[in-house]
Amino acid sequence: MSDARESLKKQALADFAEYINPMKVRTLKSAGIDIIEEKREGASTWDITGRRYIDCQTGSGIMNVGRCNQEIASALRKALDTYDMGVFLLCSRQKADLAKKLAEIAPGDDLRGVLFGAGGGEANDAAIKLARGFTMRPGIVYTEKAYHGHTGFSLSAIGREAYREPFEPLMPGFTMVPFGDLEAMRKAVTGDTAAVILEPIQGEGGINIPPDDYLAGVRRICDEHETLLIFDEIQTGFARTGKMFAAEHWGVSPDIMTVAKSLGGGIYPISATIFKEDIIDFFIPHPFIHLSTFGGSDLGCIVGLATIDYIQKNRLAERAEAMGARFGAGFDRLLGLYPELLLEVRRKGLMMGLQYTNESIGPRLTKKLADRGVLAIYTGNDPSICRFMPPLVISPEEVDFVIEALDGSMKELSKESGIGKND
Repeated sequence: MSDARESLKKQALADFAEYINPMKVRTLKSAGIDIIEEKREGASTWDITGRRYIDCQTGSGIMNVGRCNQEIASALRKALDTYDMGVFLLCSRQKADLAKKLAEIAPGDDLRGVLFGAGGGEANDAAIKLARGFTMRPGIVYTEKAYHGHTGFSLSAIGREAYREPFEPLMPGFTMVPFGDLEAMRKAVTGDTAAVILEPIQGEGGINIPPDDYLAGVRRICDEHETLLIFDEIQTGFARTGKMFAAEHWGVSPDIMTVAKSLGGGIYPISATIFKEDIIDFFIPHPFIHLSTFGGSDLGCIVGLATIDYIQKNRLAERAEAMGARFGAGFDRLLGLYPELLLEVRRKGLMMGLQYTNESIGPRLTKKLADRGVLAIYTGNDPSICRFMPPLVISPEEVDFVIEALDGSMKELSKESGIGKND
């Protein structure tokens, strides 16, 4: 690396620490990932110093179509010749086109209404507001280790106390239950429950995949109480798990579904709250009850349509399943080699998590992987779990590179700790 590039990086990190968040810089540096991103392409990102990394973090699933996808960027560049963001109070063809496409690809047959937003927390806020307004009930049931965003209603449904505690008292009427526990869900849902909100697969919680009967069981419980079921597919959506939406693995359709992150193709922020047709009736007396200045901008909708087209045209759901299986084979091999370090592999498509045997391993392996050119970061909920969510365009050779980096990192850690069986 040149001295000039290193100096640019040092100054950027110093400015970030001074004007944005000093503890973030300190934490990232200790984990070996104090990177200043410059070039981005495919499954890779480059530090300003020129060092390349395979990105297995991707903002928790923003980059499904790859880093700086030029087909998506071209759609935005072309749109800028004619359009701006549009006026949020007015109707537009772009909004209508994307809403229609989302209704076409959503699970089930009757998710027909769409509210647009700019981010995932906003989409979940809208979903909870819609559930309460439509049912005229106060109760919301959510799950332990859930992650639904940091805005008002969404923050009240985060299953991690550290995120909620500084801002209490939060919204009333929220009840937390263990994820995957149908009996606890059955006890929590009552005639006062407006909705159950959950991720079909928990992301921030540690890639927690539910028992096979869980989503269908929650669906039945909600139906018994005329309670709405909200699926947060913000991390799991758009082919990440090997299906367009994770709910399709279990054949369960929600009443409301939220999407964001990868809908914008890593190029432009946009989110959506998609809901059943009969819920549209709520807007007849309340046509302007939920507004978002930048939600569903004309530019964002154009990018969203281009992103969905790219996913479908390039069959990224199938690719996620194939590359996920390749990762799975490598993970299984490492599970046999390093049982003292690696406890469990969790995977659906390219939504993957490794459960280590203790909390100290996550931060240490994050640094060792970064030293080998791989970005994979332990979860905020549990440092003993590392998420792997690379772009769905990752190549077989890049998958193998990540597995070899993991192998080398675990081998080095086992030697340092004296707990592995490999010399």
